[in-house]
Amino acid sequence: MCVFSPLELFPFSLLRRSLHISGQCLKKTPQNLTGKTVAEQRWMVRQLKDPFVKEAQVQNYRCRSAFKLLDITEKHRILQPGLSVVDYGAAPGAWSQVAVEKAGADTEVPTGFVIAHFLADSDVTDPATQNRLQELLPAHRANVIPSDMAPNASGFKEMDHERLISMCLSVLDLAEKVLQPGGTFLCKCWDGGQTSLLKNKLAQSFQDIRTIKPQASRKESAEMFLLAKNYRKK
Repeated sequence: MCVFSPLELFPFSLLRRSLHISGQCLKKTPQNLTGKTVAEQRWMVRQLKDPFVKEAQVQNYRCRSAFKLLDITEKHRILQPGLSVVDYGAAPGAWSQVAVEKAGADTEVPTGFVIAHFLADSDVTDPATQNRLQELLPAHRANVIPSDMAPNASGFKEMDHERLISMCLSVLDLAEKVLQPGGTFLCKCWDGGQTSLLKNKLAQSFQDIRTIKPQASRKESAEMFLLAKNYRKK
C-alpha cells in the first residue's frame, strides 16, 4: 500500500504506523465541559455516549466512520482481497484502514493495493493528478473509488449540500479517468435539491445505483451514501 500526496510518496510501512494510532485522538476527549460552548458540550456528550466511538477505540480505528464502510462492504461486497482502491479525501484515515484490511494490502505478501489521497493542494480534476494516480496503480486502473470527504459546515444547509455535490462530481470525474470497467464508486452526500443531479450523472456511467444509510450514520443526519457499481467506460 502507498499514499500519494501532492508532495511525496510514502511507503505502506510508514502509513501503517500513522494510521494505527487511531484511538489516541479519541481517548483525549476531555471529560470536563467547563468553558465549552453549548454546541461543543452537546457534541462532546454525544461522542462520549456513542457506541461506535467507543468501538473505534477498541478496534484502533481513527474514527467511527470506519463502521460505515465496514457495514457497506459487508452488505455489498465492494472491498475484497486483491482489489486496487483509491480512497479520495482520506482524512483522518479510517476508510483507508478498512480498505487496507479488506483488500489485503497489509499482509506479508500483499494481494491488494490502496492509495489514500489527501486533498492538500491537489486538484482531482487536474490531468497531472489523474496521471500520477494512474502511474501508481497496478495496471494503471482502480477497482474501487470510495470517498467520505465533505466540506466544513457553514451552517447554511443548502449551500453545504451544493458544495458536497460539487466535490462528489469532481471525484466522479476522476473515476471516469482511472476506474476499471466493472468498477465501483462510493461517495457520501447530504440529501438536498441536487441529489438527483448526482444520481443522474452516476446513471450515465454505472449500471447499478443505490442509496445507502449505514447503521453508523446517525438517524437525525441528512448523510447518505451513493453506491454505483459496474462502471461502463465511455
